[in-house]
Amino acid sequence: MQKKLLTLAVAGALAAPAVSFAQSSVEVYGYLNMSFGYWRHKDATDQTASPDVSKWDVTSAASNVGVRGRETLGGGLSAWFQVETNAALERSNNVAHTSGFASRNSAVGVQGGFGNVFVGQWTSPWADLDALWAIGTVGGFGPVTSIIGRRETTGAAPNANCSNTGSGVGAAPGGNCDSVEAAGGVGHPFWRRMSNSIFYQSPVFAGGVQAKLAYQTNQDKTNGGTGIIAQNPYMYSSSLQWAGMGGRARVGVAYDSHHDFTTIGKSDTGYAIKGGWNFGVVDIGLAYEVNTYKTPASDCKAKQYAIAAAIPVGQGAIRASYSVAKDIEGTYTGAVVNTATGSTGSCGPATVASTGGGTASGSDNGAKQYNIGYDHRFSKRTTLGFGYATIKNDAAAGGNQFVWSGMSSTQNGAAVTAPNGSDISVIFANIIHRF
Repeated sequence: MQKKLLTLAVAGALAAPAVSFAQSSVEVYGYLNMSFGYWRHKDATDQTASPDVSKWDVTSAASNVGVRGRETLGGGLSAWFQVETNAALERSNNVAHTSGFASRNSAVGVQGGFGNVFVGQWTSPWADLDALWAIGTVGGFGPVTSIIGRRETTGAAPNANCSNTGSGVGAAPGGNCDSVEAAGGVGHPFWRRMSNSIFYQSPVFAGGVQAKLAYQTNQDKTNGGTGIIAQNPYMYSSSLQWAGMGGRARVGVAYDSHHDFTTIGKSDTGYAIKGGWNFGVVDIGLAYEVNTYKTPASDCKAKQYAIAAAIPVGQGAIRASYSVAKDIEGTYTGAVVNTATGSTGSCGPATVASTGGGTASGSDNGAKQYNIGYDHRFSKRTTLGFGYATIKNDAAAGGNQFVWSGMSSTQNGAAVTAPNGSDISVIFANIIHRF
């Protein structure tokens, strides 16, 4: 009864003055994912600046609350909306743990026999493919947005003329057009929640095939001028997926093109193949992706792959994943690619300080991640679990690339961004409640 009253209250708040509210349905919903765990951050490349630390923490993994509704328009058409916000059920000194209203999948659209067209902010078709294979995670500590996808980004394309997230600060063309690159390496996340975007999802055709397309607009396009960099940042994301045999078999491919993200005048590209097969006694998922970042003189290529498994046990499952981010391949020469490394270097940081005053190779910038745990679904709403997870960063792999979202602050006690080479592990107990 309380939920019905809350739904009616939200519906009333959304109704415009003097306009009849005619939604067929409006729903308040949420997903609360909380963990209590023992964290270890150790073996940073520079132990003097970043000594080992162990601690306890309560963390929130993609917890959210939202409101959504649908109205039947007739002729097979319906209009719909969704507004979803992060629900960080814990506070932190790290501002990265907070976010504004409608920070997650939020859009308005029209759906019919032709498919689904909507505008707003939503996960890209590339990111949506992870639902096909990522069945090996307990709580929030798995490979998606830590290794696979090379972490996550939400928002607009980079803007070289301002200091927004993932941008430069007035650097020359070819400058720091991405937050990871600005920290001393090349490579931005391909797992994205695209803002300022228009999306299309086809119907699920006979045989279980569906296509998805998305375009992030070039809202920050400029033609130059005094003190202004000429740029045209935008991106496309696309995927084609199939599910059959009662959902036991599924596979999908994705292709992305990100213009003016790393180097102005060039497009970074990527492709991914992801899927799985449920054998009954075990469900197996596989993922492989390649990201190509365009520097002024050459390509920098990143490859990631992973395997996931879920073994049913009673009302729950043992879940596990193993994933690898290979070193970014290639070198760049010529125009300055990022201010930290100068005009020539590897596709990772050129030099990384280590204990004793030496340096680590900038090409040693990959990572491995694995996790195992058990979760028990008491009902369709409540799941309890426990597990262990770790990310082992190479000597020049900073946490800009390889950490979990919403995890405990690292060695310096404030940032989620781990220092170069830091290995991160957690033993945790987890509760998920859906409403």
